Formats: sequence, C-alpha cells, structure tokens
Amino acid sequence: MKIAVITDSTAYLDQAYIDEFQIKIIPLNVIFKDETYRELIDLNTEDFYKRMRNETQLPTTSQPTIGDYVAFLEELEREGYTDVIAIHLSSGISGAYQGAITANSMVEGIKVHPFDSEISCMVQGFYTLKASQLIRENVPLESILKQLEEMKQAANAYFIVDDLNNLKKGGRLNDAQALVGTMLQVKPILHFVDTKIVPYEKVRTKKRAMKRIEEQIAKEIDQSSEVSICVIHANDEEGALAWKKQLEEKFPKANVIISYFGPVIGTHLGEGSLGVGYTTTPIDLTK
Repeated sequence: MKIAVITDSTAYLDQAYIDEFQIKIIPLNVIFKDETYRELIDLNTEDFYKRMRNETQLPTTSQPTIGDYVAFLEELEREGYTDVIAIHLSSGISGAYQGAITANSMVEGIKVHPFDSEISCMVQGFYTLKASQLIRENVPLESILKQLEEMKQAANAYFIVDDLNNLKKGGRLNDAQALVGTMLQVKPILHFVDTKIVPYEKVRTKKRAMKRIEEQIAKEIDQSSEVSICVIHANDEEGALAWKKQLEEKFPKANVIISYFGPVIGTHLGEGSLGVGYTTTPIDLTK
C-alpha cells in the first residue's frame, strides 16, 4: 500500500510543508470575466489582490473539473499510489469534496478516501499535515481516517471581514445576513457551522472583533496544553504579524504561525480580512 495525501489549493500550505511530505495539490479556479486561472499556478496571491482593486466586476470561483480530478488521480496511479486521502475545503462552500467522490468512481487501480474538512485555509492544512505525519509514522489507513474525524472536535476558526458584499454575491451568505452587517456598519465575525459560513457575532470595530475572537478561543482550549494556531490574512501581513504577537502573549504554550487567504477564498472575503484558526490535536509545524 502506498498512500498519497491530496488537498486543494485553498489549504494555502507553505511550500516547505508540500515538499517535505510530497503533498499533492489540486487547484481550484478563479474566473475573471471569461478568463480562468488555476489558483496559485496561473495566478498568485499578490497579483490577484492587485487585479481585484482594478476590477469593477467580482470574479467567480470554481472547483476542479471532474476531468481534471480524474487525470490527477490517474497520474498518481502511474506513480504507484494505491490509496489517496483527499482532504478538501468544506462541502458547504465548494463542490471539491463531491468531486473527489465522483472521480473515485471513474478511476481504476487507486482508491480515494474523501475527507470533508468542514472548514478551509490553514485549518484544512492542519488536517493535511496530520495525515501526512501519520503516514510517515506508518499508522494504518483506517486509523488515520478515524483520527482526522476526531480532529474536528479539536479545531475551529473565526474570521473578520470588512465587507459582506463579496460573500453575498458569491452565495456564501444570504441577503438578510449580509444586509444586517452592511446597515449596522459592523465588523462581522464569521465561522463555520455544519459546513456553512455563518455569522458568529457582530462587533463595532476590527480591534474589538479580534479581542472577542481571542476570548472565545480561550474558552474553547485548555491553555495548559499545547495548541497550534494560525493567523490568516488577506493581503495584510502587517496586521497578521501584530495579531500573532498578541496571541503568543495570550497563549504562551501556543505555536502560532501565519498563513493567508489566497485568490479563491479572497474572492469571497475581500482584501483586509483576518482570521484565526486552531487545533489542539498535536501537530509538528516545523518546516
């Protein structure tokens, strides 16, 4: 048995992790008018945000086509892989997870084990790293899948957006949810519930929203134990670094890293968004 770990581009994993564990990345797409770009292949994050500022029309996003997914799996089969753990962003905001299920039925010689992370970005990356590390430790496949499911009880994320219109236009929030945030001119805190993005709380300023997220995470974790935390930003590295410092002071046992919202997730959240995700499941984040 030879097991590969696939994740999609929205995990936004550091290249050092990808190289270390030979993680396979299948890209989602960003569409500007009639031009389609594979995330992080044809369009990098810096160029994406530059272009977003000059566009009058919001781009759209799409999952990998079934044909692309099948070709991806066939290449892995040729490389000698017999099984694939496919870790995807939440099925409530993308069809990538369902695509893995469909592609599995169309390819022979390799078996896909789809995993719905029910979240996205670097928290999805935490699942990917955990699976990769367990494979290296020769943990049986069924045990790996079981541990990934158990991780869902030990991981969460909250994020702050400046403007809910992108989420509304992209169908990730309904009109009423977006309208309330816009009318009140608040900084909405969002999170995932049952695979969907939903409002968690409405706070008047970004600074207060950040403090509220810190308070909530403090309630959810055992601060005497180790925890992995990621600060995620949409082209606001300075803000992310400042928040990282605050979190390290508040959670001295935490391993805090910085990640980012790339083109696909950035399309829906918008530039300037910030988020924090964590897991209390032990993970080695050494690069």
